[in-house]
Amino acid sequence: MTAPRAPVVAARLKQALTDGAGALRNTSPTPRLDAEVLLAHALQCPRSHLYTWPDARIPPHESATFDTLIDKRRRGVPVAYLRGRQEFWGLDFEVDPRVLIPRPETEHLVEAALARLPPGGRFLELGTGSGAVALAVARERPDVTVVATERSTAALEVAKRNRRRLELERVVLLAADWTHGVAGPFDVIASNPPYVASGDPCLNALEHEPLEALAAGPDGLDAIRELLPGAVAALAPGGALLLEHGAEQGDAVATLMGEAGLQAVQGIRDLAGYLRIAAGRQ
Repeated sequence: MTAPRAPVVAARLKQALTDGAGALRNTSPTPRLDAEVLLAHALQCPRSHLYTWPDARIPPHESATFDTLIDKRRRGVPVAYLRGRQEFWGLDFEVDPRVLIPRPETEHLVEAALARLPPGGRFLELGTGSGAVALAVARERPDVTVVATERSTAALEVAKRNRRRLELERVVLLAADWTHGVAGPFDVIASNPPYVASGDPCLNALEHEPLEALAAGPDGLDAIRELLPGAVAALAPGGALLLEHGAEQGDAVATLMGEAGLQAVQGIRDLAGYLRIAAGRQ
């Protein structure tokens, strides 16, 4: 019989952080940060509390909770799923394994959409997942009509919860396959579709996130090929289509957008200098 694993958590906060980070040393790129976030979550307190009261004792229930969280993180479960929260565009979104975790680089998609939306315009997001992009646009632009579609009914439930929590009930969330059944035209259409090649080894590191929101065929472009015709047809004259893509897919996506009839296709770089968004006009 295997002896039970000793708890990671010590009796005091500072030792708990040391032990938690040590347990994650070989499995997380940010072991100390992860330990801090998870201990603060277990204690339901801000991270600053951990340093203000380093010698405070941890109650038994919270100690056991932290131990469980560290063990799950050690097995690769993302911190966002363990907390059930992820910040995006300064907003706090609920997330769970039904939806992709919003990434900081996707904030560039929000920036690009806001820069192109006219006063009183209409915005459509395709494949909204947690609702992060659509709800961020709605928060910034109360004058804009915001519609978002999602083919996964499970993901759509998460988006609806976020819409309610953020008090943005005016955002229309539709169960739809890209633009199917959606009435245009829209001034801006944006999407962060699946774009990882189905054989890409990076999928192994993303095993806890929904595969259907990540992988898109042998070259990672199947979802973009699928959504392009409907998206182009749903654009208003002069309207813009914005597509997030992988760091090495810029040329291929620009070619597909041009072949679909879009004009003035240009790439938008992220903070690291990689082309990550393709923008074209009707």
